[in-house]
Amino acid sequence: MLKVKLMNKIAKVGTDVLSPLRYELGSNVTDEDAVMVRSASMHEQEFSKNLRAIARCGAGVNNIPVDKCTQEGIVVFNTPGANANAVKELAIAALILASRDIIGGIKWVETLAGSEGVAKAVEAGKAAFVGHELAGKTLGVVGLGAIGGMVANAAISLGMNVLGYDPYITAKAAWSLAPSVRQASDYADIFKNSDYITLHVPATPQTKKMICEKTLAQMKDGVRILNLARADLVDAGDIKKGLEKGKVAAYITDFPTDETAGGKGIIAIPHLGASTIESEDHCAIMAAQQLDEFLSCGNIRNSVNFPTVGIPRSEKPRVCIMNKNIPNMLSQITSAFSAQNINIENLANGSKGEIAYTIVETNEPADGEILSTLSRIEGVFGVRAFS
Repeated sequence: MLKVKLMNKIAKVGTDVLSPLRYELGSNVTDEDAVMVRSASMHEQEFSKNLRAIARCGAGVNNIPVDKCTQEGIVVFNTPGANANAVKELAIAALILASRDIIGGIKWVETLAGSEGVAKAVEAGKAAFVGHELAGKTLGVVGLGAIGGMVANAAISLGMNVLGYDPYITAKAAWSLAPSVRQASDYADIFKNSDYITLHVPATPQTKKMICEKTLAQMKDGVRILNLARADLVDAGDIKKGLEKGKVAAYITDFPTDETAGGKGIIAIPHLGASTIESEDHCAIMAAQQLDEFLSCGNIRNSVNFPTVGIPRSEKPRVCIMNKNIPNMLSQITSAFSAQNINIENLANGSKGEIAYTIVETNEPADGEILSTLSRIEGVFGVRAFS
């Protein structure tokens, strides 16, 4: 029986993927083989000696010590794209909120409650909340992954001109974009030419505070900025200065902080991007499926620290090897099997940065001798057999 610890409440449609005949699940599970988590921080957590995998029900993994996991041979999964539609819909709402002072207008109407002649007062005072239309404006999309691509396409359907930039765009993502989405040459091209800018990139050392005094200076006066990705992408102090000077007309963020909550010109949403029933279900199902596939046969899909490597499930025995991505590893692995007169039926190998992963299907189950031989190869730090 494999043990899976639930660090947060996980949608039942997701946990139902993990059969009770094979898995024990719960928040009080100890000596766990795997973890499913949403937002709970794991940075201070002591890992079980049995822990093999962590499945994050969502895209971001800031709450997981990924480097530590890699060092200990723990595969960290996420669920890219599972919550994309939910975030896309919030981005559409954010575009409208950035354009028209709907929230200010609603709050003003609330002050009229209990007085007479509300309808007349509304007609007399509504001019204070005149806004702008989206049609014909230019939206700059920074990051064209699952979410950014959907936002770009939705903005086209709203009549906007869309300029997108992503130095790491995949062929699949590029094919999914509407033909009228124009490719920017770099971030500066986005900043210079956009009336609205929306951020859809991960928080990395390269993207941290990418919106700051220097980049704001490159933008149009009155630019409207949406950040539904990560708080660290924007320098809060600089954005507030930009709002005070009129350089920035509005800042919409899904990540309120001490500096941004209640700030003038700032609409701070309480991290609702993926907070839909449908999104939570999709993320939970995807996370559980990936976890089950890894624990059942060693296949890896959508890991942030290990390469995507898989062989379709079959009845053949298999051995999975984690190792450093250094020369001559694959030949040493295959030689170990040959030395034991074990025939390799199928093999899949991949690497990600300094880490490599190999799945070997054989004609007979691997015994303790071959597993021990593989473990002694310099650079190998994990060996697991499936019979």
